[in-house]
Amino acid sequence: MKENRRMKRMARSGKRTTGAGLNLVSLMDVFTILVFFLLVNSGSSDVMEPPKNIQLPDSMVEAKPRETVVVMITPQEILVQGEPVITTQEVIDSKMAIIDPVKQRLILQRKKVLGISTKAVSQSKEVTVLAQRTVPFHLMKKVMASCTSAGYEKISLAVIQTAKK
Repeated sequence: MKENRRMKRMARSGKRTTGAGLNLVSLMDVFTILVFFLLVNSGSSDVMEPPKNIQLPDSMVEAKPRETVVVMITPQEILVQGEPVITTQEVIDSKMAIIDPVKQRLILQRKKVLGISTKAVSQSKEVTVLAQRTVPFHLMKKVMASCTSAGYEKISLAVIQTAKK
C-alpha cells in the first residue's frame, strides 16, 4: 500500500513527541506537607499517660481529661509540668499550709505562653494533680491549697479509668 501525504505527516509528528512526563516536584511537596502535618498532630492525644514512677488510684470516669497544668507528687519530690520544685520530705516537715515554691512555679506557669495550646492551658484556671497512691492526704491537701492560692480554681485528681461493672 502506498503512503499518502497525510500518513507521512502523521508518522513524522508521532516520532517527535515524547510522552508527557509526570511532574514529581509538586507531588513530593504535597507528601512533605502531609508528613509534617501528621508528625505535628501525632503528639497531641486525648488520653494523658501517667509517668512510670507514679501509681494512680483506680476509678470509673465518664469524661475525657482536658489539657491542663500538671502537678505530680511522687514519694521523693513535687513536680510542676515535669520540672522538680521541692522535695516531698521538705513539705512534710514544713508546718505551712501553702507550699510557696509550688505556688510561685504555678504563677510563673500562667505567664508562660508558647503557642495556642499553651495559651489555652495557661488561661484555664484548672490544674491536674497526679499523686502516688501512697502519698499521705495532708501532703495532697497542702499541694491543693497551694494551687488555689496561685489562682487555679478547679483541681482535678488523675486516676486510672476502670471498666464499668
